[in-house]
Amino acid sequence: MWSVPAAMRAARATIVVPALFALTYKGVGNLQVALFAAFGGFATLVLAGFGGTRRDKLVAHLGLAVAGSVLLTIGTVVSGTAWIAALVTIPVAFAVFFAGVIGPNAAAGVTAALLAYVLPVASAGGAATIPDRLAGWWMASAAGTAAVLLLSPRSAGDRLRASAAALAGELATCIENGSRGQVMNLEAMLAAKHALVNTFSATPFRPTGLATADQGLNYVVQLLEWCGALVADTFDGHLDLARTSAADRELLAAAARAMRDAATVLHGGDAAPDLAALEMARSASAANMRETSDPPAGGGETGDGGETGDGADTGAGVTAALAVHAQTIAVAARNVAEDALIASRRASPATIATGRRQWYGETDSIAVRAGAADGTTVRHRAERGLAGLLGATSVVMRHASLRSVWFLNSARGAAALAAAVAVADLSGLQHAFWVVLGTLSVLRTNASATGATAMRALAGTAVGFVVGAALLLAIGTGETSLWVALPVAVLIASYAPGTAPFAVGQAAFTVTVLVLFNLLVPVGWKVGVLRVEDVALGCAVSLAVGVLFWPRGAGSVVGDDLADAFRAGGAYLIQSVDWVLGERGIAPDTAAAAVTAGIRLDDALRGFLAEQGAKRMNRADLSVLVMASLRLRLTAHTLSGLRHIPSGSPNDRPVPRSRYDDGIRAELRGAACDLARFYGQLAAAVGRPARVADPGETGSAAVPVALPPGALAAEPVARHPRLMWVREHLYHLGEHTEALTGPAGRLSEVRRRPWWR
Repeated sequence: MWSVPAAMRAARATIVVPALFALTYKGVGNLQVALFAAFGGFATLVLAGFGGTRRDKLVAHLGLAVAGSVLLTIGTVVSGTAWIAALVTIPVAFAVFFAGVIGPNAAAGVTAALLAYVLPVASAGGAATIPDRLAGWWMASAAGTAAVLLLSPRSAGDRLRASAAALAGELATCIENGSRGQVMNLEAMLAAKHALVNTFSATPFRPTGLATADQGLNYVVQLLEWCGALVADTFDGHLDLARTSAADRELLAAAARAMRDAATVLHGGDAAPDLAALEMARSASAANMRETSDPPAGGGETGDGGETGDGADTGAGVTAALAVHAQTIAVAARNVAEDALIASRRASPATIATGRRQWYGETDSIAVRAGAADGTTVRHRAERGLAGLLGATSVVMRHASLRSVWFLNSARGAAALAAAVAVADLSGLQHAFWVVLGTLSVLRTNASATGATAMRALAGTAVGFVVGAALLLAIGTGETSLWVALPVAVLIASYAPGTAPFAVGQAAFTVTVLVLFNLLVPVGWKVGVLRVEDVALGCAVSLAVGVLFWPRGAGSVVGDDLADAFRAGGAYLIQSVDWVLGERGIAPDTAAAAVTAGIRLDDALRGFLAEQGAKRMNRADLSVLVMASLRLRLTAHTLSGLRHIPSGSPNDRPVPRSRYDDGIRAELRGAACDLARFYGQLAAAVGRPARVADPGETGSAAVPVALPPGALAAEPVARHPRLMWVREHLYHLGEHTEALTGPAGRLSEVRRRPWWR
């Protein structure tokens, strides 16, 4: 399969690796320098695929060079004693695997960094060889970095930003048309939404890192996806847009302008979203909502606190529904605009501080205090740096859990590599580092995928041995013919990853190894036999670890994290409703748990989708349930902010106490509890199967019955805008429960099957 990025990668490797090997082996005349220059070239140019701008790639390659130097030194020092090498491998490998949580470039450099460790830890050579090995590694790093900076395809980050800008533009068009009361075709917006989701989900790890700008882009994607659902629900025809008030029309128009400016910013253009105008429009909309919901002078509240009896509830209910949709879209548009400015490095320190607080679900942190800084550049930079460090630490700590696919993958990989190092050292095999490299190559996140990859690795290595042996028989072991064959072998081996089946890549790499080692020591095809033996042993280690550790892979973590997201979101919803109704004295403290669950779920889903082979769980069902968890969390987040939205408005005063509104208050709290209970039952259905005491029981969890979507529709309308907003948010959330029972039931059934089925 033709691929421009793969072709550019192959061109870089074909130029750099043979040239480096020739320079170090023939020019310098040092075997250690030559060996580590050649394998360092593969690590830098083939195994590591960094994205972003040229600056991002330069920083990533520098980080790989430094990390590789440290790992190379550690591996060389501990290689003399088998048991020490195996023990040291556990924390070292775990740290390298787990460091991938930092961001996409860190994750993309994991295998390359581990190569710098496994090569010396399973090879002969004491501390005296460290300078020569470091020299070869740094020569490869310098040459490889220069080649990457000169020949680089368009980065995935640019495509993600372009997709986000396209969806923001489509959303702006839809909101603008809605503000005019026009019936619209949502197909273009939905197509742009699917394109953004596909771009964002195309990699096994998030395409954004922990830097402030990266986090801003990450949350732009989430907010745009959420806003797409809001716009689709608002303008799908179930609401009579002709009854939209003038204030709400102006609010939608202001939201459309902010969204279009956000699209321009994401495209790299010069735009300044007028958020002050958007806030004024939100205040006017809230004031209009207050006026239309107040009872007529001299009457309205009845003696029993029930119906008003004036027949105005229906009209007020329609007004409330339209106003709430407009307010929610405006909130989403404001957040998109702010995060777009952050992603483009154009936001103020106060905006960045607010963004961090929302990203990490914090209620009080350095991020908040940074927003109140005195304006001095030094202080702003210091506080932003400290806030970024705390944010990165927070994300890393959130993955230090058995619920995290990063933690489990890191523990599994560390155990496998430590076992491979022990086997390689104790077996006494020549070129024993191939055992460890074979283990690293085929280890996947579940036992079945590891087994299938191991078979392909063995088949590819065997084919490569046959092809390489035939090549050596045809051209001989003369230096001239081998030097001619080396660039061709490198070209094929560096082009194959990602474009050809895994077995083809293994075969091409085996041929390259045969040519390379015959240039060092002309022994013919025998080195190929050794590679087949070593790779077979490494595959066996991977398969054994795959069966013993986490055989279900990321699929089980997806279910567990989905359950956590539903439970945390339900708790967040109840606290948010109590907070906005004045029943809770402090802001919700479950936001961080909900955000953590969402981050873990996203990473687990990516790991599951990246696993090779047939998927036990239906992707469409997972997509519905994951979107439901996002909708639940963002609804709770929006509700928690209603107590301060719009800020300073007279509508922000406490909700008045009356028998009428107290009845609505009790109804809203009951609805929130019902929704939280429903999502808790969903969590029980999709979560880890409980142990069954009776062998005759199946252990399946009951799938909850959907809440009646019209449960709130017949109730009297609250008079205070905040109560109306809460009511409409909960009603909107309840409308989607019916669509969740089927996917939850099917996922529950799959989770209760044995992993080998």
